[in-house]
Amino acid sequence: MTSPAHATRPWEDMVLYQIYPRSFADSDGDGTGDLQGVIDRVGYLELLGVDGVWLSPIMRSPGADHGYDVSDPRDVDPLFGDVETLRRLVEALHAARMVLIMDLVPNHTSVEHPWFAAAVEAGPGSPERERYFFRDGLGEDGSRPPNNWPSVFGGPAWTRVTEPDGTPGQWYLHLFAPEQPDLDWSHPDVGDDLEETLRFWLDLGVDGFRIDVAHGLAKPADLADLPDDVEIAQLVVDERDARWDRPGVHDVHRRIRAVVDEYAGAATFGEVWVGPADRFARYLRPDELHFAFHFPLTGAPFEAGAVREAIDATFEASRIADSAPTWALSNHDVVREVTRYGNGALGTARARAMLLVELALPGITFLYAGSELGLPSDFSIPHDRLTDPTWERSGHAEMGRDHCRVPIPWEGSTPPYGFSTTDHTWLPMPGDWGRLTVEAQIEDPDSTLSLYRAAIETRRSLPGPRSASVEWYGAPSGCLAFRRDDGVVCALNASARSVPLPLGEVLLSSGPLSSGLLDSESPTGEILPPDTAVWLRPH
Repeated sequence: MTSPAHATRPWEDMVLYQIYPRSFADSDGDGTGDLQGVIDRVGYLELLGVDGVWLSPIMRSPGADHGYDVSDPRDVDPLFGDVETLRRLVEALHAARMVLIMDLVPNHTSVEHPWFAAAVEAGPGSPERERYFFRDGLGEDGSRPPNNWPSVFGGPAWTRVTEPDGTPGQWYLHLFAPEQPDLDWSHPDVGDDLEETLRFWLDLGVDGFRIDVAHGLAKPADLADLPDDVEIAQLVVDERDARWDRPGVHDVHRRIRAVVDEYAGAATFGEVWVGPADRFARYLRPDELHFAFHFPLTGAPFEAGAVREAIDATFEASRIADSAPTWALSNHDVVREVTRYGNGALGTARARAMLLVELALPGITFLYAGSELGLPSDFSIPHDRLTDPTWERSGHAEMGRDHCRVPIPWEGSTPPYGFSTTDHTWLPMPGDWGRLTVEAQIEDPDSTLSLYRAAIETRRSLPGPRSASVEWYGAPSGCLAFRRDDGVVCALNASARSVPLPLGEVLLSSGPLSSGLLDSESPTGEILPPDTAVWLRPH
């Protein structure tokens, strides 16, 4: 497909930057990031060199799940600004030749959505309840949930309502928090309303959508119990788990695609947690999603074999679907890569190396705000400051995702590091992040921020691969090396020892290269140290 007229690159080769709006920049001093804060930092995005922004939810919401519980899908929540502010952000990004992708949440609404309030008020058997999954409970008094489905956030996926007459009544389905009742996509009102939402934002100038829980929009008619031994692991799909990846989900995506195709160059990106490549590829048929997130690389440990397996799996899904692959090392739901790879200097070195692997791969790259600063997520947040619903729903067994959502440090040596004018930010910021601020790193050629800038600039300057594949070739144990069809080679040393560096012109390395230590083995006299990656242009 073509890219939007204001974009400088086709979608298939873009580097997109995910912004969690609460945590990016606070313009009004209330401790929470907002749209004006993003507008104020567009110059930083230009400096970083990205092609566009994926903006996490900013639609009107009571915030039970930080915007993924939408009460009005065609309005901006006052916490972030208003529709006019979003329009100005779109204009600012377009003027900078960048695109804007919005988060779309079609699986569920907020309990404060007018539809749900009307459904509770109308009572059992009413047309209003048919837009959701209201069911009678089990047992003589209906006191048990209608089935055994669990919520992703812990506990049952059902909550009982109090009927208008004050008696305990029916139960409603919510695969996530109780404040997020699931919509029944078999009801015509649901699709009609989403079409109106799509056109509202596309008419405003938005370039596309990231579709939340794109594999979960259809439910089986019987809502039967899950097998006792089915693997329940967040959104990762056991093929026997009837909550996800139902055949009817594809009709929903065809309907979305038909609307988006009315707008030249607009695109959809699906959050698709489906394991087998052939099942994943079904979402990328010509009349469904344009692109979908594939997560093997996000979850792969820092081991050469695991990284190669994740890359191969993504390419295989891309090949079957004939769609550009997508790559991400982190996002708003997972532990940041520095911490995931080992914390401290070790985790930082490995995260830097994996950035070069990610950016060398053909396809669309997503970078999560703060990864370019090497932010960790291994610090302590007081329990009374945790905000993720997972914390309460799991009975305090799981901390949740707050640690990867802490605000971005911009300048200074103490919190709030220029993120806000108040010290009481929506999540507390660690006291030792002064060395990680944008200000501290921007002029340091050895900083992680400088590496990101150099890698994005170098990637943009290269001819670029023509196909969504790479050629693997021999590498020492614990290492991997691949060549793109434009000749660029990426080599990663994930072992515990230094290895000879292949012949070629070094374009970029994630850390210092050593020389003279393995002269008898290295054709260049240089070696690739552990936890380091390099880009080469062969002679």
